Amino acid sequence: MSENVTQPQGFEPGVDWTPPMPPTDLIFDDGEPLETHRHRIAMNVLIASAHGALTGREDYFTGGNMFVYFSSEQARNRDFRGPDFFVVLDVDPNRERQGWVVWEEGGRYPDVIVELTSGSTAREDYGRKKEIYERVFRTRDYFVYHPFDSQSLQGWHLGGRGYEELPRGDRGWLWCDTLGVWLGVEEGTVQRETAPWLRLFRPDGSLILLPEEEAQREHQRAEAERQRAEAERQRAEAEHRRAEMERQRAEAALAEVERLKAQLGQEPGGG
Repeated sequence: MSENVTQPQGFEPGVDWTPPMPPTDLIFDDGEPLETHRHRIAMNVLIASAHGALTGREDYFTGGNMFVYFSSEQARNRDFRGPDFFVVLDVDPNRERQGWVVWEEGGRYPDVIVELTSGSTAREDYGRKKEIYERVFRTRDYFVYHPFDSQSLQGWHLGGRGYEELPRGDRGWLWCDTLGVWLGVEEGTVQRETAPWLRLFRPDGSLILLPEEEAQREHQRAEAERQRAEAERQRAEAEHRRAEMERQRAEAALAEVERLKAQLGQEPGGG
C-alpha cells in the first residue's frame, strides 16, 4: 500500500522542494547612530541596570541597538532594525554574537524590549514594531520611552489576547513581570548629563545602581568610615589630653599638699 505524501503547491516531480536555507550574508551595522547622545546613554543605562537586576544569573543575554533577524524574508529585504534594548532569558550568554539571529538561537526571541523613541521613530515604535513584537516575537514585556519626555513611559504585557497596557503603580512606575523589576523615571546625572533617565528598581522600590554609582557609593561609604575613624581618633586624643591634664593637676595638688606639710613642720611648735 503506497503512502500518500502531501506535496507543496506547485510541486513538480523530480524537482527539489527543500525549503531554502536562511541567508548567511547578514549585516549587523547599518551605520546609523542612535538618535541623540542621550539616547545612547539611556541605552547603556538599561543594559547596565539589567545586569544588576539579574545578578546571580548567568543564563541570559542583553543587548542594545542590535539587529534581530527573525525570518529569511526580513533578512533578505533588510527591512527591520533591532530594538534599542532587549533581554533574552534562558540562553547561553557566552556565544559570540554580532546581532540576534533567531534561527541560530534555537528559535528564541527577546523576552523584554524597550524602544527609546523619538519624533522620527514614534510611529514605528508604537505601530509596526509593536505589532511584530506582539505577533511574531511574542515578547512578554514591551516598553516605549522618550528620553526627553519624563511622562512618556508606556508598557504592555503579553496576555491571552495579545498586548495589554500595563497599569501605573503608586509612583507612576510600570512592573516588568519577566525581570521582576519596576521601570520608572528618575532625574539624575549620568556621564555628566542630567536628565529624566529610565531606570530599574527592585520590588522594594530601591534603585538598581549603575557600576559607577556603586563605586561612588562605596567611595562615600569609605570616606564616611574614614571620617568616623578620624573623629574617633580625635576624641581619643582629646580624652588622652584631658586625662593628662587631670594627672598633672593631681600631681600639682599633691605637691602643694606636701609643700604645705613641709612648711607647717618647719614652723615653731610644729611636729
